[in-house]
Amino acid sequence: SERSRGRRRDEEAEQQMASMAAGPDHLFNLRNSFYLGAYQAAINNSEIPNLSQEDIVERDCLVHRSYIALGSYQLVINEIDEASATPLQAVKLLAMYLSTPENKESTIASLREWLADPTAGSNATVRLIAGTIFMHEEDYSEALKHTHSGGTMDLHALNVQIFIKMHRSDYAEKQLRVMQQFDEDHTLTQLASAWLNLAVGGSKIQEAYLIFQDFSEKYPMTSLILNSKAVCCMHMGNFEEAETLLLDALNKDAKDPETLANLVVCSIHVGKPSPRYLSQLKLSHPEHVLVKRAASAEDNFERALQSFA
Repeated sequence: SERSRGRRRDEEAEQQMASMAAGPDHLFNLRNSFYLGAYQAAINNSEIPNLSQEDIVERDCLVHRSYIALGSYQLVINEIDEASATPLQAVKLLAMYLSTPENKESTIASLREWLADPTAGSNATVRLIAGTIFMHEEDYSEALKHTHSGGTMDLHALNVQIFIKMHRSDYAEKQLRVMQQFDEDHTLTQLASAWLNLAVGGSKIQEAYLIFQDFSEKYPMTSLILNSKAVCCMHMGNFEEAETLLLDALNKDAKDPETLANLVVCSIHVGKPSPRYLSQLKLSHPEHVLVKRAASAEDNFERALQSFA
């Protein structure tokens, strides 16, 4: 029944939180690299000795999710077979969903089958992937159906993102408080706090900037940190500093969609032409929201011109 599934889910979540709190965390550095966008470093440093079977599965999930973040969808699809553990099967579904948008209905149908299975459906990674996919679909209520009970830091952080997308910063703040009670210094807690500060805006932007600045001093600089600092700068009206940060990010990854999108916006504000960045974005990420908005604006403009012709 739904109630017993919920109970099993809560028990699993408590065990995971407890296991994270107890003993040495062999995957700490790997997880941190993934959270901060150092995906290649996560892949390169994944050979960790003396891991339990549970840790091996989590390690493999993080490595394959890093490959997905780098756009290597086919590698993930090829490497994860039918014999792989349930969490890895879920990661493979995410790769399939992102690699072939035209087949996403069948991928979502497979995901729903997994979620209907009491054992698989209560697995934290399956729920995380479900939340991620439904968030991509902008079906936030369906995403929350699988993520709202939380139980892992990843799930609580995803809930914060979903509530921000729904413009419900009050609910996002409740999720953040749960994370802070468990571990205030956790990388995901700090990131979630910065995301919420950005969403709230105003004087909170400076607080978000300081969190990203702290990351940039502690860890190797990544596109994710550079973009995050740049977005804070743009909110504060410091477009020149934002542009410098974004050009640094572009040097790290010339095809990163968020860098290109932020450069388009930043260039407009500093009065520089931005068509090259928009062209690059159209070529490498035709489904990006900024590309769709630009196409829609162009269509509206054309229609307006024709009405005067």
